[in-house]
Amino acid sequence: MNKKRLRLLYLTTDILAAALSWLCIYIFRKITGEGADVATIRQAMVHDYKFVLGLFACPLYWIVLHTLSGYYTKIYGKSRLEELVTTLGIAVIGTLIFFFVFILDDIIKTPNDYIKYFLCLFTSQFLLTYIPRLCITTNINRKIHSGQIGFPTIIAGSDGIALQTYETLMQQTPSSGNQITGYVKISEDSEDQLSGKLPCLGTLATLSEIITANPVEEIIIALHNGQRKYINDIIMVAHTQHQITLTLLPGTQDLLIGHVKTAHVLNEPFITITPRYLSVWQEFIKRSFDIFCSLIAIILLSPLYLVLAIGVKMSSPGPVFYKQERIGLHGKPFNIIKFRSMYVDAEKSGPMLSSKDDNRITKIGRFMRQYRLDETPQFFNVLRNDMSLVGPRPERQYYIDKITERAPYYTLLLDIKPGITSWGEVKYGYAENVEQMIERLRWDMLYIENMSLQMDLKILIYTVLIILKKEGK
Repeated sequence: MNKKRLRLLYLTTDILAAALSWLCIYIFRKITGEGADVATIRQAMVHDYKFVLGLFACPLYWIVLHTLSGYYTKIYGKSRLEELVTTLGIAVIGTLIFFFVFILDDIIKTPNDYIKYFLCLFTSQFLLTYIPRLCITTNINRKIHSGQIGFPTIIAGSDGIALQTYETLMQQTPSSGNQITGYVKISEDSEDQLSGKLPCLGTLATLSEIITANPVEEIIIALHNGQRKYINDIIMVAHTQHQITLTLLPGTQDLLIGHVKTAHVLNEPFITITPRYLSVWQEFIKRSFDIFCSLIAIILLSPLYLVLAIGVKMSSPGPVFYKQERIGLHGKPFNIIKFRSMYVDAEKSGPMLSSKDDNRITKIGRFMRQYRLDETPQFFNVLRNDMSLVGPRPERQYYIDKITERAPYYTLLLDIKPGITSWGEVKYGYAENVEQMIERLRWDMLYIENMSLQMDLKILIYTVLIILKKEGK
């Protein structure tokens, strides 16, 4: 069964579960609240528009909640324990919301009726949703472990480590589901011990073309310690260009410092590197928070925008706003919006970062930069979904090329949406040259490893405090 059909099966069972759950609570309320008999209930179902409306609205409501939980994102290889916890959690949250919005205003005879209604809705929704999911997931996992279902996978590496990894995968029971379709050598003259066992698809230099030409869902990195420097190159291609999951066997240092996390007890303890840092519901909350805060900020700052616009216009000839192409999520370019803080043609000699005593900055520009007011139009970038409130600062392609020459892992930042402020901005501030940009990079790398809604809130608070205290660089 392919992913589309399996996702449709999960959706269908969830829709039916929600509709049946609504039927259960409707009948239960009629019997306990009104003392209705079977004939009365049947007649009510035909003539009560609320019942018919609920048959369509309730499935939609629950499907939205399941989608936000990220349930339909990962189709194959679901953990049944994780599925139980997720389904239980959504059932609790969804029932609470549904109960207080739709049921709390009912005519209740006794306080115990509240508890009865809540338990009826929760129990029916959870059991009717989880039991079909458990059956489907168990069947799919059985097929994966028996080798009937697999994921097109390639191995990065060709030496003894790669051979050992390949043989381990082929021999392990139960199967991990990886269908090895070929391997990629580091270079043409690399040691090749997989020759004759698997097709050689090419070298690391052509990895992007190989992924495009072949149905690849996963790359297993099998490199010895001397070659682990190439992991950054593989991650850059797999994540920023193709959004492919990566796995690799942990080294001793990974085991010692606790980097190894796996949900598979009977399989090899691979480290999984995925391009998604937040769950679907966390991304939804983050985006909603971005939109809400940006709208509030734009409304509150409107009078200030007018004053700054007049100040910019009077300070020097040229436009009020300055647009510059930056590189955003997955390498997609966009135009960042700022109040113009420099004289026109400030970069006529080529790209140049600003410094503390930069004579290209106007008087009003120097004031705006001190309080970062020139950045405030970027709330419109947030509304356009080019940026987030918190995320690594977007750079120009010119400087990205300069940075990646010395720090190739910079492109990992392109896996997430850039932001108005960042951990790097809070801890380091503005960079005046490439060296400082690389130094600031370590804080942005820490951010993507510790990315969370709580971290975003902390960064926003510290950003405001730094601006108010004028402590920023």
